Amino acid sequence: GRESRGVVGRVFQGSEEILKIEGNLGIPRQKRAILAAPILIPENQRPPFPRSVGKVIRSEGTEGVKFRLSGKGVDQDPRGIFRINEMNGDVSVTRSLDREAIANYELEVEVVDTNGKTIDGPVRLEIAVIDQNDNRPMFKEGPYVGHVMEGSATGTTVMRMAAFDADDASTENAQLRYNILRQTPTKPSPNMFYIDPEKGDIVTVVSPALLDRETMESPKYELVVEAKDMGGMDVGLTGTATATILIDDKNDHAPEFTKKEFQATVKEGVTGVIVNLTVGDRDDPATGAWRAVYSIINGNPGQSFEIHTNPQTNEGMLSVVKPLDYEISAFHTLLIKVENEDPLIPDIAYGPSSTATVQITVEDVNEGPVFHPNPMAVTKQENIPVGSVVLTLNATDPDTLQHQTIRYSVYKDPAGWLEINPTNGTVGTTAVLDRESPFVHNNIYTALFLAIDSGNPPATGTGTLHITLEDVNDNVPSLYPTLAKVCDDAKDLRVVVLGASDKDLHPNTDPFKFELSKQSGPEKLWRINRLNNTHAQVILLQNLKKANYNIPISVTDSGKPPLTNTTELRLQVCTCKKSKMDCSATDALHISLTLILLSLLSLFCKSLLSCKQ
Repeated sequence: GRESRGVVGRVFQGSEEILKIEGNLGIPRQKRAILAAPILIPENQRPPFPRSVGKVIRSEGTEGVKFRLSGKGVDQDPRGIFRINEMNGDVSVTRSLDREAIANYELEVEVVDTNGKTIDGPVRLEIAVIDQNDNRPMFKEGPYVGHVMEGSATGTTVMRMAAFDADDASTENAQLRYNILRQTPTKPSPNMFYIDPEKGDIVTVVSPALLDRETMESPKYELVVEAKDMGGMDVGLTGTATATILIDDKNDHAPEFTKKEFQATVKEGVTGVIVNLTVGDRDDPATGAWRAVYSIINGNPGQSFEIHTNPQTNEGMLSVVKPLDYEISAFHTLLIKVENEDPLIPDIAYGPSSTATVQITVEDVNEGPVFHPNPMAVTKQENIPVGSVVLTLNATDPDTLQHQTIRYSVYKDPAGWLEINPTNGTVGTTAVLDRESPFVHNNIYTALFLAIDSGNPPATGTGTLHITLEDVNDNVPSLYPTLAKVCDDAKDLRVVVLGASDKDLHPNTDPFKFELSKQSGPEKLWRINRLNNTHAQVILLQNLKKANYNIPISVTDSGKPPLTNTTELRLQVCTCKKSKMDCSATDALHISLTLILLSLLSLFCKSLLSCKQ
């Protein structure tokens, strides 16, 4: 059949016959015996409670049966919100509802007998909470900060302000409209910005010329933005938030020197910062549009000057990096240019105020004399006569305009071999130069000298002298070892290998000549055989009795003239038993007086280089 609320049809599900109601209110499928139309309840109702809100109908009557209601809001949390009159099916609400907490309740209704056994149902009962405008718009995403570049075109979007309304979005209760209530500061225009009432987009509405960060009272604006529901009608609820808009700087101002010419004074020979150049720039100090970059564009061919930016003050620190010389130039003129880290915008250019001149005055300082050359080098033979001239030092005073005199002195002379004429700088010897001295390294003797000018106070220069010493045959060769031992019954009569050394250099050293002094007596007891340029071997010609023997051996080097040294080799003839050697001298020393005299005479003649053997 047809009901006033919809069309009734039949649907079979399993063995049960179900009543389906379709209509404007969307009544859910129900068992045919129970009719449970949806219930609409406004939120925020005022007492008294409970309040009847609807009714459930059983088509077969209510005698001997009861209605039972269940679900969230009845016997499930939140409990006790809804009740049903078990006798007649009246549904009531026990307290005020909040749509923003729960917008819909889905309950179940059934009919039971007196024993609680289900006769009909359960069927669904829908309860919808009708929205009331009880929530103000809220700005939840703050703080709201937007940026816009100065000089931006009218209509440039800065930022979006979006508010939230907890009411039903499908109703006017949550239909928002935006408006700017207040702008701080109000200059240069009280209406610098506009907000789209529906979208919440904030855009600029002033001309680019007015959006000039450098002429503004402050580059920061604060807008109090209002959002109103009910489509902006007067009865709508409102919420507000503050939008902070920062006017970002662009490089539309070139840096300018505070004056066209700067002065600086520096002493010659000194390095470091000599003057700080100051500039002004109207751009934002926190950006590359303000930070300065300096360059020297003229007057620095020798690269004696450098300029760097002080990051705290933006000043240009001009420094001397190569010491200046007053005698070469007492004045310097530099042309300095200043630019920004960031490029200027296209319609702005660097003007004459972006360059400045620096006049630098160099003060004269008494500089120490300078040796030419330094170090100085000379070659001399060792053993040159005392008083010989080594060389004459040459030092000049850089202070050519002061006409000063120079005096010389010895500063460091490790061996004490030298002296210097204080007036003309001539260096002479006060002792014999010895190439073999421990003060000579790699054949070079090093001494230091001072040149002192007559300034007030006087200034000093230091010069280094390297004397390369050529070798002279002035050292006799030496022999080693000087002691040898042999058994009185030895089968091997090769007693010892002797070596010779010489402190001199080639050709004043080896090959060495080894000789035995003449032996007295009817028979010879030993001989010497040369092994190579530096060694020889002493050989006994027969076994000798146990005693100590002194064997004079002369060694001659290859110098011109040669030098000879005679050394006695002490030969101990010992008694050897069971690998033990007894060398106590029980017999007399076997050496003749004649041999001793001959050896002494030979040594004396060699030292005089005038006797013949």
